[in-house]
Amino acid sequence: MLRRLLQPFWILLAIIFLIEAWLWDHLEPIVARAVAWIPLRTFKQWLAERVDSLSPAMTLIVFVVPLIPLFPLKLVGLWLLTHEYWLAAISTIVFAKFLGVGVTAFIFDVTRPKLLEMRWFKALYDFVMAMRARATAMVEPVKRRLVEMLRGDGDGWSARMLRLIARFRKSVHQAR
Repeated sequence: MLRRLLQPFWILLAIIFLIEAWLWDHLEPIVARAVAWIPLRTFKQWLAERVDSLSPAMTLIVFVVPLIPLFPLKLVGLWLLTHEYWLAAISTIVFAKFLGVGVTAFIFDVTRPKLLEMRWFKALYDFVMAMRARATAMVEPVKRRLVEMLRGDGDGWSARMLRLIARFRKSVHQAR
């Protein structure tokens, strides 16, 4: 009973997790292009050489420190939100989110081998990857049903309703 009541909550969490994963996957190529456009490729190589000489614990600091300056930017977004500057607030928060994911992807790409040397980090990484696979499996049937519903495929009342609406719209446009 409790499991059934909590299922929408778990699906919502899975969707949020997958959005984060989607952002990560899609911002990584954008960051790669920015690295190619701005002379960050040299910086990335320099950083990789420095990280190679660090212990895994020090590498964790290298991974976490670049995210600290983003926190005040998110606070600015929240301040704008509380003062009802809606567009500026949303823009700031979205910018901070994209920048945070992009910077994290960039730094994680450099530090991953060293970070994975720590057993607890490897276990956490494996757990997150397993949760990502589980979230994908959990959301996939819902996603498939939504796509079927939007296409008008399937036998449910919503699919029949969408086909009926599509036929009505087509008949109205043909009548003109």
